[in-house]
Amino acid sequence: MRVLAAMSGGVDSAVAAARVVAAGHDVTGVHLALAAVPGTLRTGSRGCCSKEDAGDARRAADVLGIPFYVWDFAERFREDVVDDFVDAYARGETPNPCLRCNEKIKFAALADKAAALGFDAVATGHYARLADGVLRRAVDPDKDQSYVLGVLSAAQLARAMFPLGDTAKPAVRAEAARRGLAVAAKPDSHDICFIPSGDTQAFLGARIGVRPGAVVDADTGAVLGGHSGVHGFTVGQRKGLGVVGPAPDGRPRYVTSLDATTGTVTVGGAQHLDVHGLQTSVAVWTSGSAAREPFACTVQVRAHGGLARAVVRPGPTGLGVELGAPLRGVAPGQTVVLYRPDVDGDVVLGSATITSTSGVRPAVGAGSRTAQL
Repeated sequence: MRVLAAMSGGVDSAVAAARVVAAGHDVTGVHLALAAVPGTLRTGSRGCCSKEDAGDARRAADVLGIPFYVWDFAERFREDVVDDFVDAYARGETPNPCLRCNEKIKFAALADKAAALGFDAVATGHYARLADGVLRRAVDPDKDQSYVLGVLSAAQLARAMFPLGDTAKPAVRAEAARRGLAVAAKPDSHDICFIPSGDTQAFLGARIGVRPGAVVDADTGAVLGGHSGVHGFTVGQRKGLGVVGPAPDGRPRYVTSLDATTGTVTVGGAQHLDVHGLQTSVAVWTSGSAAREPFACTVQVRAHGGLARAVVRPGPTGLGVELGAPLRGVAPGQTVVLYRPDVDGDVVLGSATITSTSGVRPAVGAGSRTAQL
């Protein structure tokens, strides 16, 4: 097969490309340039798209003896990832930009261009297992990335390859060293690549501006303070609330809900963070076949953690998800990924964006968007 290997400049994508080469495929490496001005991305090892990464990817391709190109996806990345991130926060939501990048860039824009150029598949360094169209968790639970891949459709998965899903990360680094890849000891990427300063609030504030509102007590509806925009908060946040001191009972306060329409930030005790149910947008099913009847499964609401058993009830406009045990820190804009327990590793069934939650008590008199299922 003709395979396009997406090479980020890290150890995972380099070893993934090496394995595809070793399997006898006709491989071409490509690095995605995601910023019109390179300095707007992270430098060094802290971001997954730093200026140095293109050079590291090129050197890895040279070692593997494969053609290598840099493709400019800056405009698409800005529209589908950066602008989406800013817009979601302006709505009071909590998005995952890495998940959106996988969905819109690596497995939509990149895969479409690869298909147009005659490639049969795109290989990446994600930790997940894929066989016969079935997406499963990786063998290494600490590195499993099936959550961020749960947004992919059956058509996208049909043209994807994840060569690292059956290997633990230490073994991947050891393999990179054996193959003479200089990235063998390169640190893993962290943080958001398009926020060079690491200050998310400052980044959002510069783009959204000042939208003042009130900080309100979840129990009494009393106004406790003010703020310059709901984009400066996330559900579950404990610090920087603009409120003097703890609650009357001496316990800390947390952000429990956000309402961008009224500009209301609701804060309360930890008990207000317990979420027992979710409502979502229309789901994406990795099998290509939509569920019609209620079913039991395991759900995950964050890239690492946020797991619970649940009953999912499909509907015409989305899913109703009844959690077997409460989850905390769940907010609209997050993605819920559905899993079916399996002897060969949990199978990804599909995913959907959370639109509202139940179990969080809104502030008195506030038009909170949290709702009952």
